[in-house]
Amino acid sequence: MGATLLIMAAGMGSRYGGNKQVDGIGPNGEILMEYSIYDAIRAGFDHVVFVIKPGMKDLLAGICGDRIAKQVKVDYVYQDFSSVPSFYKIPEERTKPFGTVHAVLVARDVISQPFAVINADDYYGVSAFKTAYDKLQELAAEGEATMVSYQLKNTVSKNGTVSRGVCAAENGNLSKVVETLKIKLCENGEIRDVADGEPGKLLDPLAPVSMNFWGFTPWVFGKLEEYFVNFLKGLAPDAIKAECLLPVFVDDLMHAGQLTVPMLTTDAVWFGVTYKEDKPNVQAELRALHDSGVYPASLHV
Repeated sequence: MGATLLIMAAGMGSRYGGNKQVDGIGPNGEILMEYSIYDAIRAGFDHVVFVIKPGMKDLLAGICGDRIAKQVKVDYVYQDFSSVPSFYKIPEERTKPFGTVHAVLVARDVISQPFAVINADDYYGVSAFKTAYDKLQELAAEGEATMVSYQLKNTVSKNGTVSRGVCAAENGNLSKVVETLKIKLCENGEIRDVADGEPGKLLDPLAPVSMNFWGFTPWVFGKLEEYFVNFLKGLAPDAIKAECLLPVFVDDLMHAGQLTVPMLTTDAVWFGVTYKEDKPNVQAELRALHDSGVYPASLHV
C-alpha cells in the first residue's frame, strides 16, 4: 500500500501579490504545503511530487524538499511551455501556465501509484488526508476517482472573490461540478456568484465545493492528455489567459460516462491564503493548531 501526493505549486500567486507558495506563514516560518505534507505522510503517503515553475527547485528543496526526502521519495516536475504539445503555437503575450489539468499531466512520468492532487496554498486538515489515503487504496484501476469536499461557507474570503468548483452529489457520488470563478462573501453574510455583475446569483453556504483535493489512479493520465490536446485545439489565437481546469475535466468525463467519483466529506477545517490580507488569520489558526498539539512545536525538525 502506498500513495503519491502531487502538490500544484507552479501558480504565480498574482492576486496575493507575491510568491505565496513559499511564504513562511507558520509560527516557525513553515509554508502552508509543509502542513499538507506532514499530514499526508502520517496518513500513509510515501511519495511527494512538487509541480513547480523553472527556477523554484533549489528554493523549495532548501525550505522543505531536502528534509522531506529523508522520509519519503520526492520528485520535482516543471509546469512550463516546454511540455505543451508542439502543434500549439504559444502566443507571445502568454505568461500564465495552462491550468491544473496541465499541472497534473506534467507529473505523468514520475507517478505509478494512486495519487492525490492538492493546491500548495491551501490548508486541508489532518483528517482529510487520512480519508483520502484510505479511499485511494480502494479505487478501481480505471474509470474511478475521488474528491474531498468542503462546505462553501468555509472556503470564501472576506478580502475578495474566490474561484470554486461548486458540486452536487447523487447516491454518494459527485454528479456535477460547476467551476464558479467569482464568488463573493457579501457584507450581509450572503455568498453570491458575481461573475455577471452584482448582486449576482445567491449560493447555498452549505454547498459542497472542490478545493482541488482530488484522488486519481495513473489511468487518468491518458484521459488528461486527450483532454488537454482538445483544449489547445479549441483555443482562440488571442486566448492568452485561458486555463484547462481539473473540475471541468472531471465534470466532462463524468457526463461522458467515463468516470465515477465517490465524493468524500471530512470534518477537517479548511483555510487558505488567496489574498495577502488573509495571512494574519491563517497565521493565528496555525499557531492555535501547534499550541493544541495537532502539530509539534516546529515542523522544521
